[in-house]
Amino acid sequence: MASYYFVFLTFFIFLSNYEKIKCEEDEQVIEMTDWEREKLKEEAREMFYHAYRAYMDNAYPADELMPLSCEGRYRGSHPSRGDLDDTLGNFSLSLIDTLDTLVVLGDLAEFEHAVKLVIRDVTFDSDVTVSVFETNIRVLGGLLSAHILADYVKEKIGVMQWYRGELLEMAKDIGYRLLPAFNTTTGIPQARVNLKHGMKTGKLWNTRETCTACAGTMVLEMAALSRLTGESIFEEKADKGMDSLWGLRHRGSGLMGAVLDVESGRWVRRESGVGAGIDSYYEYCFKAYILLGNPKYLTRFNKHYSAVMKYISQGPMLLDVHMHRPHTNARNFMDALLAFWPGLQVLNGDLKPAVETHEMLYQVMQRHNFIPEAFTTDFQVHWGEYPLRPEFLESTYFLYRATGDHHYLRVGEKILRGLQSYTKVPCGYAALSDVRSGRHDDRMDSYVLAETFKYLYLLFADPSDLIINLDDFLFTTEAHLLPLSLSRIRINSNTSSYTEALDDEDGPQTCPSSLKLFPEALRKPLKNFVSDTCPDSGKQNIRRRLLAINFQISDDGNIKLVSAPNWGNGWIGQNGVIIIL
Repeated sequence: MASYYFVFLTFFIFLSNYEKIKCEEDEQVIEMTDWEREKLKEEAREMFYHAYRAYMDNAYPADELMPLSCEGRYRGSHPSRGDLDDTLGNFSLSLIDTLDTLVVLGDLAEFEHAVKLVIRDVTFDSDVTVSVFETNIRVLGGLLSAHILADYVKEKIGVMQWYRGELLEMAKDIGYRLLPAFNTTTGIPQARVNLKHGMKTGKLWNTRETCTACAGTMVLEMAALSRLTGESIFEEKADKGMDSLWGLRHRGSGLMGAVLDVESGRWVRRESGVGAGIDSYYEYCFKAYILLGNPKYLTRFNKHYSAVMKYISQGPMLLDVHMHRPHTNARNFMDALLAFWPGLQVLNGDLKPAVETHEMLYQVMQRHNFIPEAFTTDFQVHWGEYPLRPEFLESTYFLYRATGDHHYLRVGEKILRGLQSYTKVPCGYAALSDVRSGRHDDRMDSYVLAETFKYLYLLFADPSDLIINLDDFLFTTEAHLLPLSLSRIRINSNTSSYTEALDDEDGPQTCPSSLKLFPEALRKPLKNFVSDTCPDSGKQNIRRRLLAINFQISDDGNIKLVSAPNWGNGWIGQNGVIIIL
């Protein structure tokens, strides 16, 4: 009978049982008391200072702390880690990236001290080739945010009266050093640039490829630099790059590929998702509209968002597809960077899928203690690393801000306990080389101080605990703070700011619910999506998508699944199911 089954398009099968995981009975979330929140907030603060002091005492002025060696990581002084080292520029990266976190924590004395160190010690006039993307979001973004906050505390609180915009001058310096990367046929920036020689080095002459996120995550910082200095060139260059990227979208699907040639505009890798390689391009399409008030970015985001929800969003999962064949999955695993997506959906007002995807990710976290760098569609570890990433915490924070649901405080508590139990070492916090073994890696990236501990602290902090009103700011992809007031600053520029009509037709059709139980009602059906091994005989089986291309007639398991009574009941997926007998 098996030979008579032919399956077209996509269909869903039941999830198999997997090994026992740490799971809990479906109980109502216990409200977190003010005392508990205060205690967790202070513990998050202590965690930050454990890492920060370890860096300052043992690594500064190096770019990063090596927490197992308890020494600094300098570019060129340690064995190469490949592209990962392009983040480093021997410019005290971790301190620059951390400046605004000190203000969030209310530590103005240490903020002032750190600003003085950066002004005194940091120079960008170095013969070193760096990632344009990473230098933009970490260094330029860190300097701009710190400058804005230095001016703020000077005016509002009366401290740092000596400050005269030195950080903004440094931001302009690094901004000009990044500009040669934009001198391409398309205007899309190169992936790397030499801080002293621009693109005039032998190693960079023949480089042409960059990722979509690398090229499309420049406009917030560059536009902010232009509006704060009055020099329009930065915003113009970033805006042209975004225009060119938009022109390369697949006109049929509305999706973007992952890697392109900056000279020809040809796609090198056409897989499309919301994780590594593309993630923050979509984020900056939306946030550019919020920060700059330019409606063309909202139009673009709405088009992209509609495409993502149509093709990439598959239940609570987000699976890469081919941009030119969007009904065909491109790979059978998801990466940890997509964990930022629910937070972006919250900002976009599309709460339902944000809750659902976050719940799936939370279950992956419970299963492996952390979200591994990549996991398969049956939630096994694909790449086991956990480099202390902030994206899941970021989404948890925004979901709590949007819903007030204490479930997200409890999620944050579990993240905090995991960090303390598995990653804390005497000299800071160490990444894990594999979540299965718990083996440490001698690595603590700058974003741990800039993002991970910032979002962890903010999750438990009350707005009244902060010396700034976060509603007046926008978080960049590196969690740096840029003021919404920048939209009111106008400069003479050649940007195509208002050439596209505002089109909301493809925008989300849902909006946040004020009902307190709304998130819980969405999470409950997904309680055991990742695994149904919790001791509850009444649990129903959960389905996941399996592509027709993966169906095999010779696989008795496939035949048994499509022959199951539940299948015969006519349950149909998003794209429909056709079975010919």
